[in-house]
Amino acid sequence: MFRIMLVEDDEKIRRIVADTLSKWKYEVTQVSSFEQVMDEFTASQPHLVLLDVNLPVYDGFYWCQQIRAVSKVPIIFLSSRNQNMDVIMAINMGADDFVQKPFDLGVLVAKVSALLRRNYTYQDESLQMAHRQLTFHLSNSSVEYGGQTAELSRNEFIILQTMMRNIGKIVSRDSLMQVLWSDEQFIDDNTLTVNVNRLRRKIALLGLEDFIVTRKGMGYIIE
Repeated sequence: MFRIMLVEDDEKIRRIVADTLSKWKYEVTQVSSFEQVMDEFTASQPHLVLLDVNLPVYDGFYWCQQIRAVSKVPIIFLSSRNQNMDVIMAINMGADDFVQKPFDLGVLVAKVSALLRRNYTYQDESLQMAHRQLTFHLSNSSVEYGGQTAELSRNEFIILQTMMRNIGKIVSRDSLMQVLWSDEQFIDDNTLTVNVNRLRRKIALLGLEDFIVTRKGMGYIIE
């Protein structure tokens, strides 16, 4: 069953859209805590995101950027705005479609279905990454090696996903900190070290040593 994350602050619209998608056998996660969208994203690991533009605290464009920093999951914007600049901005930030309110529910379902079909033709390959016989399951935030598995925290998930997208390349500490904490101005540099070391330890306990290597003064690399 495909999982859809719905980020919409209008409770009535959220309920109607969620009910409609559920009837089409989609599993819908409704986000109502608009300061914790990324936490919800990491926890639910959706196959597609429906994202309102006008949200409390941070707008949909901000959350689109945050999601795009760690995932290629399809994103559809829902918005009452009708300016071409909003559509252009959404597409430039990585959105796959822009649906203007009020919208026809049948059209929305068709767009959702088409995007899921287009992006998950080879679903199993789309939901996991592998290197050196370690398999990273994006669907449930876990790693597997030698028949053993370990669950990852939100930060460990983001670090490993970023690193495995750049195998053979050095990923700077600044890049990782930007992906993890771009909305927080003051983060102790040691916090990243702690998170990387925890991830390393989990992978090492599975039997794979030195999966993430430090390049002193430069960052980290998976070779």
